Amino acid sequence: MIIMKTIEIFDPAMCCTTGVCGPSIDPELMRVSTVINSLKEKGITIKRYGLSTEPQVFVSNQIINDILQTEGADILPVTLVDGKVAKTKAYPTNAEFAEWLGVEIDSKPEQKQSCCCGPKGCC
Repeated sequence: MIIMKTIEIFDPAMCCTTGVCGPSIDPELMRVSTVINSLKEKGITIKRYGLSTEPQVFVSNQIINDILQTEGADILPVTLVDGKVAKTKAYPTNAEFAEWLGVEIDSKPEQKQSCCCGPKGCC
């Protein structure tokens, strides 16, 4: 039986996690969003929380609360794997996702992307 690891990503304050809103596309946010969607199709769930949209999650998670108190918001994004800090100040690479989860990562960009912010850019 394979035991799946729990991965949680705590994003900095931003209007949307896809990277396709605003004046320019953020390729790193698009990559992370694409990888997470690809993993979701394989039945793997990665929880992702935004500081601007879900601040209470940051407060109630003791690890994240402590790290924000000592390091400040510049430490974000923070990735927890099984409740332990695995990476800070950058998103996991495809290789890190693959290693942590024991799966192959399909990193081809999706054909369709939607933006939560509407046609005029960020909220």
